[in-house]
Amino acid sequence: MLNADRTDPNALRELIAGELTAARERTGSLTDAVDDRDLTAQHSPLMSPLVWDLAHIGNQEELWLLRNVGGRDPMHPEIDPLYDAFEHPRAERPRLPLLPPKEARRYAHDVRGRVLDLLEASPLEGAPLLDAGFAFGMIAQHEQQHDETMLITHQLRKGEAVLAAPPPPARVDPLPAEVLIPAGPFTMGTDTEPWALDNERPAHVVELPDYLLDTTPVSNGAYQRFMADGGYFDPRWWTAEGWAYRMEAGLTAPLFWSRDGGQWLRRRFGVLEPVPDAEPVLHVSWYEADAYARWAGRRLPTEAEWEKAARHDPATDRSRRYPWGDEPPGPEHANLGQRHLQPAPVGGYPAGESPYGVRQLIGDVWEWTAGDFHGYPGFRAWPYREYSEVFFGPEHKVLRGGSFAVAPVACRGTFRNWDYPVRRQIFSGFRTARDVA
Repeated sequence: MLNADRTDPNALRELIAGELTAARERTGSLTDAVDDRDLTAQHSPLMSPLVWDLAHIGNQEELWLLRNVGGRDPMHPEIDPLYDAFEHPRAERPRLPLLPPKEARRYAHDVRGRVLDLLEASPLEGAPLLDAGFAFGMIAQHEQQHDETMLITHQLRKGEAVLAAPPPPARVDPLPAEVLIPAGPFTMGTDTEPWALDNERPAHVVELPDYLLDTTPVSNGAYQRFMADGGYFDPRWWTAEGWAYRMEAGLTAPLFWSRDGGQWLRRRFGVLEPVPDAEPVLHVSWYEADAYARWAGRRLPTEAEWEKAARHDPATDRSRRYPWGDEPPGPEHANLGQRHLQPAPVGGYPAGESPYGVRQLIGDVWEWTAGDFHGYPGFRAWPYREYSEVFFGPEHKVLRGGSFAVAPVACRGTFRNWDYPVRRQIFSGFRTARDVA
């Protein structure tokens, strides 16, 4: 949640309305960029048709805000099963009788109009879903998360480029390769972030030994050295599961890369271009990230190591909301919000540096961490099990920090993402760590 006076309901309503509007504008730009044929097509079995995401956004908004908070009757109860993500896997969604684009837009628009009326009449206190506008904030985050999902679909889409954005700042500073994070306790998670989701809670103290962490995410240039050294063809660097996956999938490079003579190219949103050495490597699976780390004589950081580097302030011994402090993210801090449709070169964003000197922990690329996705000690599923709890276990690995595709409202130092370790279409990269000898 961005800064607002939570004791002033009018200021809180204004903030919520602004977040809902920003999310809908982004949804509109992603769905209006293509014609109806592209909206209804499934561009990859890994993703839904864009028109499904559009109506699902409206349906979840209706379910949580109009029905659960407002007590309203369903607008179109017959469509609820169509847009239940657990009832219909992505691969089968194109065969469902989905709302056509015009009707999906009208439905989402009608829901939003009623939600804004409800917001004006809601006390924003007195019930868990209303306190600090939690349910409204949850829905704003949900839509922005789907906006990132739809941007992934755009990346998988074949054809002419339909999206454009200015490049990120090119400034990079000479930095040490790694920084020391001293041993000691820190507070992980949160009890005070009003729009934090259940898997970010509760706050708890974690004790860590000394460790060293990459100052920046691993770059394309560094990753190409792993490739040139035969890293994709040497089972020493891969877990047994990772090697089996690498062989079955025939992996030889990050997703969307191709070879043209002596040069690596990559396709991004319909444009084929040389791979820039200075950018963080993108579209790699957890298995690839882990193999690189082993090849480099290092390892992936644990979630706790990542979060301590991002949030702990040794001067005050408190955990911040963001690496730079408690101030909401601005364009000087991090590459967020699809402002730029690519990561910035490694070594940028000095204003976003953590107290330990670590850069680009927020934005640019999601960072794979070492561990499986589990609840924190004392975890309580709320307001529904299906957001986090059903995904706990060794099948999912945790990613931290957000990407250039993530909105600030859905990105903070405590935010946790998760996915299968084989996933590559997501905007994923990594940095590495090592123990202090």
